Amino acid sequence: MAIMITDECINCGACEPECPNTAIYEGGVQWNYSGGTKLSEIELEDGSTMDAKSPQEPVSDEFYYIVANKCTECMGFHEEPQCAAVCPVDCCVPDPDNVEEEDTLLAKKAWLHAE
Repeated sequence: MAIMITDECINCGACEPECPNTAIYEGGVQWNYSGGTKLSEIELEDGSTMDAKSPQEPVSDEFYYIVANKCTECMGFHEEPQCAAVCPVDCCVPDPDNVEEEDTLLAKKAWLHAE
C-alpha cells in the first residue's frame, strides 16, 4: 500500500528528501512522473501516452503529499518507509485506499527506475 500524509502534517519538509522515488511534494506544488525516476513516457489506462514530464495537479494544496502512483513504501530501498521514519508528528501512515502487496510495490519500483 502507498503511504499518505495526514492533515496533521506541520509542513516541516523532513520527509521530502528521504523519498527514493521523489513521490513527496510540498502542498500546492505540481508533480510529474519523471522527477526522480527514469520514466520518459506514461501509458494511460485508455492506451494513449503522456510525456512523463507533464505537470500534474497537486494532490493537496495545504500539506505535503505523496503521489500514490510513485510510492513504493521504500520497498527494495529500505526496510521501512523513510518518510514515516523521519516524520516528527507521525503523519506518514499507510493509505487504506491504496493497499498493495510487496510484489506489486517491487514491480512499481522496477517500472519507475527502468530495472
